[in-house]
Order: sequence, then structure tokens, then C-alpha cells
Amino acid sequence: MTLSLDIGNLAALYDEKKTTPEAVIDEVYARIHAKGVQPDWIALVEKETAKERARQAPRGPLYGIPFAVKDNIDVAGMPTTCACPAFAYTAERSATAVERLQAAGAILIGKTNLDQFATGLNGTRSPYGIPTSVFDPDYISGGSSSGSAVVVASGLVSFSLGTDTAGSGRVPAGFNNIVGLKPTKGLISTRGLVPACKSQDTISIFALTVADATKVAESAIAFDKEDCFSRSDAPPFAVESVGRPLKVGVPNSPLSFFEDSEYRRLYLHTIDRLAGLGVEITPFNYTPFRDTATMLYDGPWVAERLYAIENLPEHELNPVVGDIIRGGRSKTALQTFESLYRLASLRQAADAEWKRMDVMLLPTAGTTYKISDMLSDPIRLNSNLGTYTNFVNLLDLAALAVPAGFRDDGIPFGVTLIGRAFSDGKLATIGDAVHRALLDAKLGGTQAVLSDTKRVAVHPAKKKTVQVAVVGAHLSGQPLNGQLTERDAIFRETSRTAAGYRLYALPGTTPPKPGLVYEGTGPGAIEVEIWEMDDAAFGSFVALIPAPLGIGTLVLEDGQQVKGFLCESHATVGAEDITSFGGWRAWLSRTAAA
Repeated sequence: MTLSLDIGNLAALYDEKKTTPEAVIDEVYARIHAKGVQPDWIALVEKETAKERARQAPRGPLYGIPFAVKDNIDVAGMPTTCACPAFAYTAERSATAVERLQAAGAILIGKTNLDQFATGLNGTRSPYGIPTSVFDPDYISGGSSSGSAVVVASGLVSFSLGTDTAGSGRVPAGFNNIVGLKPTKGLISTRGLVPACKSQDTISIFALTVADATKVAESAIAFDKEDCFSRSDAPPFAVESVGRPLKVGVPNSPLSFFEDSEYRRLYLHTIDRLAGLGVEITPFNYTPFRDTATMLYDGPWVAERLYAIENLPEHELNPVVGDIIRGGRSKTALQTFESLYRLASLRQAADAEWKRMDVMLLPTAGTTYKISDMLSDPIRLNSNLGTYTNFVNLLDLAALAVPAGFRDDGIPFGVTLIGRAFSDGKLATIGDAVHRALLDAKLGGTQAVLSDTKRVAVHPAKKKTVQVAVVGAHLSGQPLNGQLTERDAIFRETSRTAAGYRLYALPGTTPPKPGLVYEGTGPGAIEVEIWEMDDAAFGSFVALIPAPLGIGTLVLEDGQQVKGFLCESHATVGAEDITSFGGWRAWLSRTAAA
């Protein structure tokens, strides 16, 4: 039987010691080269590098899980192209989302193709080739996160990161029979993402099941002080149980399916299946949502697309992308304010409709197209694809795209569940039920069966948590990091201490450990990692700490105070002062090189 890369299956195989991450990486690269690297990928991590990372991966919630990222998201040491070779640069640091996933144990395989500068919903606007539907090579894959969707649907990785400003994390999911999770804006940090429309961008998740997508989200979601749009007021992410009666809204006026009678039929069947699950189908006025959708490209937000590429010569752009972005140059300050006022009015009207329903159900797209048709009419047909997606971020909503059947010609159809900000956990529960209502559902374009996978698990949000700064053997990849991950601790960020601290290499410790001491005169700036765990886990973690180490209150370089490792000062007498190295890992690297 072909190995299914869904996260639940791999985790079970690892637990039962029936395979290893290195063996899975071998299988992944064999599949990639059998299918061909382009047009789905722009750059791959060297296989031996990926295998070494698999051997060293933290045993976190995503231990040994292969993933890909869209090539407008930074990965340290790899080019970021945005599908524009003239724009390419080598990233010095990975995006926050990538850092968090790797800290959870996931193994990066490579970077995927996209519509240039994430401008498009169809997948045809890249100099690296045109990814196609995994079900019919004549049809578009959807975009702009084209490669990210295709590599998941093809069974080449377990999950991938895309981006979603206007639907780029949902439309390709619908066209390739996979799940597309578009989180509430600001839940997943966009630091390290080349912006398309910075105020509206989100990093999205493609996966084979809703359970897999939420598993990834649990590791990716966190407040990030380095992202100005990160939401410090966000409640803890948790898959929520759904109260009864659940009201699912459907538009009270006919929707456009662009003469695609099969997509219309499948949408109506999905409504019937939901009714069969015991939910209340509630008509609502779709007008304010429809009118908001037209504003994304007709309004001033298209001018935001100039932010990242203002100095790039226009001849380097895909002609269609160039035409769209140039349109932003004509937008005026007055038009911007007029659009903001109009959006506020539409948001008010939309809020009134939300009082009628808990979530809404829409087709992810009203139809799909052959590549040849899209190339001959790229603006109008692409615009059709965003009919049911463009309004979501402008109105600060969450969305989850799930498979919902196939046309008679074998082309998949998908629906999207949409809820208010921070309803992501509730959408997961409903979306999993909608997906599993399909008979004999397969995962993407693979032969793996949905019924063999785990249902999404409802977890109450952790109400009381503690953040702890680790400085030595508990850092990611170090010998004692497992004491954190086995307690489901979540990596939050890398930071540095304030001034006044010194770091010493403690003699005779096993495994080797440093001691952090506050002396008041030290230069500080010692690297630490911030991990978060619940109260009970923190208590059992502290019980493992041997003298002369203990937990006290650390002050970070930004003035924030957290719990963290400190050392009794007597233990540093005669110990080597390694403060000048700036951290434990840097000192280990220097001593290893010596």
C-alpha cells in the first residue's frame, strides 16, 4: 500500500516505530523526482540536508512531518523569488511561521510556485511554468498558491503554507480536493512574507484533512511583536464544539455559477447534506458581502501591491500582473478615504446579517477553467474565481475550504465555511463534518481514504499558561528540549535578555549546561527561546530542574518579564564566562569548530 502522508498516519507510524522521518524523506524525494520538480516547485532543499534535519528534529507535535512553503515566504539560506527572477534575494532569516513549524519538528522540503507576486487566483502567471489540476492537466490548479496546493494534493508533502489575500489559500484547495485553512487576520505572523496587500495578507495552510490543518495551525498561531498586524487580543486557538442549534447561512438570492450546472448541483447537494446533519439552514442577504468583494481590486487596496515592488522595472513583471499592479498608481488619497468609509458602511450591514447565522456556506469558486481559456481571457475569468472569496479579509472573517464532491467529468468542487473573526476553531469542527459527509472520499489526488484518518479533535482552550525562557540544554535541537515538547509546550519566539546578565559554562554538568546569572554589570543580550505551557505542565517541568539551576524572573531586551532559567551565583566561581558569545548555541558552535 502506498504510504499516506497525512499527519495522523505518519505520527502513528513513528510512535509504533514502523518507519522513521529519514525514510519518509527518502520517499518524498522519490515521489518529487518521479513527478518532476517543475512546474510545482521553484527550489528544493537538498535531500541529505532534509534528512539531517529530520534526524535532528525536535520531538514536537509535528515531528518528522514534511512540508513546503510558497515562494513569497522567507526561508533562511534559500532564495525568495515571488515567481520573479529579477526580484530574487536570499533570505537571512526564515519567516516566523516557518521558524515555529520547524521548532515543532516539521521538515521543510522546498519552496513552491505561485502566481507572480501572489497576484492571481488561477496559477498561470509564473515564469517557472504552470502547475495544473491534479485531476486533469488541461485545467488550472488555482492560485496564487498554485504549487503549494498541488504538492499536497499529489501526496508529495503532508502540508504546505500558502498565502491568502483574496482567496489564494482557498481556491486552489477547492480545485484540488484538499483543505484550505485561511485563519483570522493576524493569527499567524506575516513577518517574513513578501506582502501582496500588507493590511489584508494572511499565511494559510493546505492539508489533506481538517484535523491536519488544525494541527499545523496550533503550532503556527501565536502573537508576534515583530508583525505590526499580529493580534495580541486573540483568544487561545482551540477546536471548539458546536452548540445547537447551529445556524448555517446561505444566500437568499441565486448565486452565479457562470453556466457551470455541475458546480451549482454540488453546492445544493452540500446544503442538503448539512441539513441532514441537523443544522438549521438560514437565508441571509448576501449583498453587503458581494459589494465588499468588488472593492478589493476596484478600490485602493490594489495600490498596496506596489509596496514590495515599487522600484522593480515593469518589464520584469508578468504582463497581466504588471497591468493589475500599475492600476494602483492612479489611486488617490481621496479615493482611499472614500473606500474606507464605504467599507465601514458595508461592514455595518454585514454585521446585521451575522446576527442571523453562526457561519455561512458558499461555493469556494463558482466554476473552474481550462488553462487555454484562462490564458486567452486572464482578467475576466480570474475575476470570476474571486466572486466568493474577495470579501473575507476586508471584513475580518475566518474561512475554511473543504472538498465537496466531483463533477461528472472528474473535476473537484469545494465549499467554504466562513465565520466571524476568531471563529477558526468552530469552523474546523463544522468543516470536518462537511468533508466526512462525502461517501468514499479520497485525500487530494491520492488513493488514501478519508475514513481511515482521525476526525478533528475538540480541545478546550488552555486558559492559564506560563511562558518560560530557556537558555541552554532546553533550546530547540538541544538534548533536553524533549522535556518541553513532551509537555506540549509551544515555541513562541527567540529573544535576548536585557543588560545586566552574564552566561557561564558550568563545569561537570551532564548534559553540558550554561548558567545565567544577573549581576547588574553584565552586557546581557543573551539568546533565549520563549516556550509556553499550561500551569500543570510547568509545575512538572520545574520539578525536573537540578540545582544549582532554578526558575526566576528574567527581563528581556524589550522590557518584558518572563519566567526563566537562572543559576545560583556560587556555581559560577571558576566557570568560564561565555557572555561574549551571545548565547549557548554560539558557544557550542565555536567549541565544536575548535
